[in-house]
Formats: sequence, structure tokens, C-alpha cells
Amino acid sequence: MEAIESFLADTVNGYLWSVIPFLLIGAGVYFGIRTIVVQIRYVPDMFRAVAEPTAGAGNISAFKAFTISAASRVGTGNVAGVALAISIGGPGAVFWMWMIALLGGATAFIESTLAQLWKTPEGDAYRGGPAYYMTRGLGWKWLAVIFAVAISITYGLVYNAIQTNSIVEALGTSLQQDSLGFRALVGAVIALLTAGIIFGGLQRIASVTQIIVPFMAGAYIIVGVLVVALNFSEVPGMIADIVTHALGIQEIAGATVGAAFMHGMRRGLFSNEAGEGSAPNAAATATVSHPVKQGLVQTLGVYFDTLLVCSITAFIILLGPQPEYGVEVAGASFTQEALAASVGGWGVHFVTFILFFLAFSSIIGNYYLAQANIQYLTGSTAWMTVYRLLVVAFVFVGAIGSLALVWNLGDTFAGTMVVINLVAVVPLGGVAIKLLKNYAAQKKLGLDPVFHRDMLPELPNVECWDGTDPATRHAPERLAALRERRG
Repeated sequence: MEAIESFLADTVNGYLWSVIPFLLIGAGVYFGIRTIVVQIRYVPDMFRAVAEPTAGAGNISAFKAFTISAASRVGTGNVAGVALAISIGGPGAVFWMWMIALLGGATAFIESTLAQLWKTPEGDAYRGGPAYYMTRGLGWKWLAVIFAVAISITYGLVYNAIQTNSIVEALGTSLQQDSLGFRALVGAVIALLTAGIIFGGLQRIASVTQIIVPFMAGAYIIVGVLVVALNFSEVPGMIADIVTHALGIQEIAGATVGAAFMHGMRRGLFSNEAGEGSAPNAAATATVSHPVKQGLVQTLGVYFDTLLVCSITAFIILLGPQPEYGVEVAGASFTQEALAASVGGWGVHFVTFILFFLAFSSIIGNYYLAQANIQYLTGSTAWMTVYRLLVVAFVFVGAIGSLALVWNLGDTFAGTMVVINLVAVVPLGGVAIKLLKNYAAQKKLGLDPVFHRDMLPELPNVECWDGTDPATRHAPERLAALRERRG
């Protein structure tokens, strides 16, 4: 087992993650320039879009789609992942998590806008994602199949094993238990709960996530703010540590600038998923009046995840007792001990409670992101049943696996997905730019933007956006207004 962990960490991830950060930074800068920093200019529109109601009782609203993707984003990565990054890379890792979120906001906008454009109907809702825009936008079905297989393994199996592993670690710290029998029992309970949800369908997933995610994230943020208030005099020094250690102005034993950069990037990507091609699968489910609106909603999701929730974990840890960074790898227990130092022993159990629900909602959200790709690969209900059983099995296996193994597997598959997704997103970026210009043109006329595929007839294989969806009922008038303006 140790040999496998060493091979993944030193060989596979060593090579892969010497390239991935620069791909993410390059894509973020490129899309930021082409969209004239859409991730900053349109922040007010992001809040308006996420609150927009849907038309039709069975439809998935922008907010529900947001919570499905947030269920995947906000979880283990925010509590255990941030702790892992800081324990190895020191305070500077937080700075690089922030940077990947700000740059990744533009990439998240592009990929989710493309997913909305090339979505396909599924009953009252929709499905879509990178596999769909690779096929319809580029005609690269071969790449779509590779991506669909990769995300199905990554999210349904590997990432869900990570979620269970972190739940077990946190529960073990709370109950002072770490026996194999204890881990197996917890894994079995979580596996049964998972089976009860994922066999219930998309509406059940959306209904569960829209309750769990906002409530648990909100409770965690409130406690984090309490920690900041209790240690307010130390906040300026903490911010200075984050910046100086990230840029190499001040070195600390065991944690170098390279470690801070690399682990900040890895954990930032695992948490906010910008550029990885996962959130577009949730973005495609929403019923909105313009593809750009859901692109903006998913950019907001990146900020919510990393700039808010991940920062809360970082503040809890950095305002607590300072360990020797870069020496011992620590996950959720690091956050638990730091919170307990600020608020008392109940902090350990509070983190366990929050992490359980956030990680469990991530299991549900991860499954849905994978499900859309299984449906792309095959319409067979038998294969879907087999896949669901595999998901439940990996949820259990994650409980008994080692922390290092599951996180190294997660890094390997995350990096693989980034490479595959960016190969498609970069050449398709121009399409999202056209949609953004269409959106901006309607805003300039004082209109609430609505899209019809006839507005950009040169775009190939657009199945939806024909004006039949209730959310786009004003599309003909918008089209006429835009033509009049051009005329």
C-alpha cells in the first residue's frame, strides 16, 4: 500500500502537477482577458441570476443547479482539504487557493455557459456537460467518451471515497476511535444512506442539496466568524503570514514556497473545481432564460466555495496553535483541534457534525455529476444500476482506505480531468464570448436577457433554446429588438 501511495505522490502526481497549475493559470488569464474579466465585472448579475425563479413546477431552478454543484464543491475540500494544504504548504497555500479561485472564475463561466448552450432535454429538466459540448460543439465524440469515463470514475468513485474517508477521520477524532471495525461500521451506514438517495433520481438529489448545503455552510461560516472575532487582534498578522509565505518573503521550516504553491493549487482545484469540467454537468440542468446566466451562477459558486468557505477553514487553523508545517500530513483533525483551541472542546464535535453533512451532500452531488455522463455513454438502466452499486461500494471502501491513498488518487484524477476539459474549452471559448456579447447587448437595451438559437444561427447542433421553454418565452421580442438595433 505504501508503495502505491509513493508511486502516486512522487511519480504520477509529481509529473502531472508540474504542469496542471500552469494550465489552470494560463486558461484563467486567457479567458479573463477575452471576457474583459467577466468574473469581476458581472458580480451583481451573479446574485440576480442565482435568485431568478424558474418557470414550471418540474424544472430545476438556477438556485437548485447552484446547490447541486455546491454540494459537490462544498465538502471535504473545504474542511479537510484546506487543512491538508496548510499542514504541508504552510500559510502561503491559502494565498494560492485564492488566486486559483479568482482566475478560475473566468474558466468556470466559460465551461458552464457552454454546457447550458448544448444541453439536452430530460423530462421537465435537462442534462449536459463537457461530453455534450465536446460532441456538439467540436464534433469530438472520441474525446467526449474519454471525458465521460474519466468523470464517472473521478466523481462517482474516487472523490466519494475521499468524502467518506474524511467523515470517518472526523468521527474518529470526536469519539477517539480508529479501529477497522469502527471505520467499516461508519462506511456501511454512509453507504446505505447514499443508496437511499441516489436511487431516487435528480429531483430528490436537488431537494436534499438545496436544504443541506446552505444551512450547513451557513452554520460553519457563523462559527468561523466567531473565531475571527475572538482573535481579531491577530488577523492582520495572519494575513501578512499568508502573503509573505506565499511569495517567499518569509520562509518557515518544513514548508517552502513551492509546497505552498503546489498544494494551494491542488486543494483549490479539488474544492472549487474550476476548469475541471464537473460543475458544467450541474449547470446544464437549470432552466434559465439565457446561457450566460448560469455561467455567472457557477462563477459565484467558485467564489462561495473558495473565497468564503475555504477561507473560514484557513482562518480557524491559522488563528489556532501553530504547528511545524511541512512535517506531518493532517486533514479534518487539524481543523478540529484548531477550532477547539479557540472555542473549547465542543469545536471538535461541531466540525464533525458540519463535515458529515457537507461531505454527505458532496457524495450526492458527485454522484449526479457522474450520472449525467453515464447517461451520455449508455441509456441502459441495467448499466446505470451497476454504476450506482459501484458508487455505494466505493463510499464504503473510502472509509477503510488510508488518507494519503485516497487524496493522491483524487489529485491524479483531478489533473487528468483538467487536461481533457481544457483541450475542448479553449477552442470553444469564442462561442461563450459571443453569448456574453449577446447578453450584454440586451442589458444595454434595458432588457432582461433571453436567448433564442436564431440570435446566433451559426452555432451548430443547438437542440434547445427554440423558444418553447417557458423561461425563454420572450425570446422572439428580444430577437426583434436586437435586429432593430443592428438595423
